[in-house]
Amino acid sequence: METYSKIYIAGHRGMVGSAIQRHLLNLGFTNLIGKTSKELDLTNQASVNAFFEKEKPDYVFLAAAKVGGIIANSTYKADFIYQNLLIEANVIKAAHDFSVKKLMLLGSSCIYPKFAKQPLREDSLLTGALEPTNDAYAIAKIAGIKMCQAFYEQYNDHFISVMPSNLYGFGDNYHPQNSHVLPALIRRFYEAKLKGDPSVEIWGTGKPRREFLFANDLAEACIFLMQNYDSPEIVNIGTGSDISIQDLAEMVSKVVEFKGEIINDTSKPDGTPVKLLSVEKINAMGWKHKTNLQEGVQLVYRDFLLHYDSNKK
Repeated sequence: METYSKIYIAGHRGMVGSAIQRHLLNLGFTNLIGKTSKELDLTNQASVNAFFEKEKPDYVFLAAAKVGGIIANSTYKADFIYQNLLIEANVIKAAHDFSVKKLMLLGSSCIYPKFAKQPLREDSLLTGALEPTNDAYAIAKIAGIKMCQAFYEQYNDHFISVMPSNLYGFGDNYHPQNSHVLPALIRRFYEAKLKGDPSVEIWGTGKPRREFLFANDLAEACIFLMQNYDSPEIVNIGTGSDISIQDLAEMVSKVVEFKGEIINDTSKPDGTPVKLLSVEKINAMGWKHKTNLQEGVQLVYRDFLLHYDSNKK
């Protein structure tokens, strides 16, 4: 990518898309395009085609998706699979039809089998059954990966796919039902602190382990790969280290300065027991994450406080 290249960031207002946009601007890129969902319906092929025909982007970061935590993924399976399939299919097909030089699909670590060997290597894709609570979302993402690979192999389109670990960052979703675990914990502990509650309840046993990557680090990795990687084979992006949900809750509790007790609701599901990505491939290419989890949680908590009124929705 040249600094004058026309770059379309699908999902530029989301946590990941906005991080990519900020990083590109910081690097001196000047020709960035972003459309809100009201301005451009990515689930409508005709609208997507009209946009690509008019704008003719050189590069595309496909970070737009319907996303959510364990409750949302379990409750709205039809919405998750349908909307994500449409977004991916429409944007990838338009990128082919209108000669985009390179496209990057942002996937998810949930594409890997529930009981795959840890840490999760790229070649473990489709070697076992998925986690049932988010299988609809995972299947949509796998379809997007396979679509990128198919266009690469059949047409030599330079469409690549990257798989981030669990993400957190500025502009995250703090909705009490639909958010991911880390922002959900930040909001829950903060509001418990405000109300003077004696305890905060978390789902499950607290034993599952998760890997968390700061969205700013992901953005840097995505741009690094867009510039340096060209293969249909997927690439993991993560930190290479994980933490138990119990330890994460205790970390968030300390950052928020909540003085009460943490109670485990063991009637609720744990989800996948361990989900750690192998990052040997991207590390060997010369990229490594910069932000440790403790530092990252402190940064996003300060950001959460700045926007708390809008996050209360």
